[in-house]
Amino acid sequence: MSLHGKRKEIYKYEAPWTVYAMNWSVRPDKRFRLALGSFVEEYNNKVQIVGLEEESSEFICRNTFDHPYPTTKIMWIPDSKGVYPDLLATSGDYLRIWRVSETETRLECLLNNNKNSDFCAPLTSFDWNEVDPNLLGTSSIDTTCTIWGLETGQVLGRVNLVSGHVKTQLIAHDKEVYDIAFSRAGGGRDMFASVGADGSVRMFDLRHLEHSTIIYEDPQHHPLLRLCWNKQDPNYLATMAMDGMEVVILDVRVPCTPVARLNNHRACVNGIAWAPHSSCHICTAGKAQTASSPVHLSSDPILSLLTFSL
Repeated sequence: MSLHGKRKEIYKYEAPWTVYAMNWSVRPDKRFRLALGSFVEEYNNKVQIVGLEEESSEFICRNTFDHPYPTTKIMWIPDSKGVYPDLLATSGDYLRIWRVSETETRLECLLNNNKNSDFCAPLTSFDWNEVDPNLLGTSSIDTTCTIWGLETGQVLGRVNLVSGHVKTQLIAHDKEVYDIAFSRAGGGRDMFASVGADGSVRMFDLRHLEHSTIIYEDPQHHPLLRLCWNKQDPNYLATMAMDGMEVVILDVRVPCTPVARLNNHRACVNGIAWAPHSSCHICTAGKAQTASSPVHLSSDPILSLLTFSL
């Protein structure tokens, strides 16, 4: 609490390295908890668990653990009721599942779908199914997406052992796959989409993997880096291209025809997120570049909150 009895409105935590990946925990018994992944240009990287001390109104580091290479993405298990083990997943060279406790974080399982080789294709991203937290999907530079089944095995003492297996692997794109995300459509379990270096957005159904639907193709075939589903209306999703200054809004009912092109940015967009409470609000992040003199170009981060009609 502040001297005037009001809570702080801005909380700050400074990590000892550049933060590349971040995710909020949604467990009701672990409020204001974050996982942070480092970006250090070497093999040895770190992940920190950070929590808010509500009495002091300060974020503190709960624990830190080693991670091979920077995490390309980090996610807590989407367990809003607190009924599953307290798990954290990271992607990089492999998909790793970690168990978090008050005193330590330990590796629960390493998921590798190419055990016959000493080499692995790096994972660019992954998503954890909100409806069925036993499902995860990964995207890779080897053009594939893999759907993993997570399972809790035999109880050993008081701890359930967690393991995983490949449910299916498919060639999703003609080139590298850069992102994957499950949709809330059709019950929220079986539909997912991916984007990749071939410049396309493709949608898949786990019940009918013999074919996919191309939702959009970039006119210049620029690689598409990220996609994000509307959290209130699963007919809509957003995507962005590499080095692109706009966000493309798509309607899966009208493939290949963008509903809107949001071009408020003056430099490349590097992040998108739909509002959790509204189907008409989306937040985009990037850099605003301003030429302050003929020989100097300054770059300042910019965050845009956009409203539009669907």
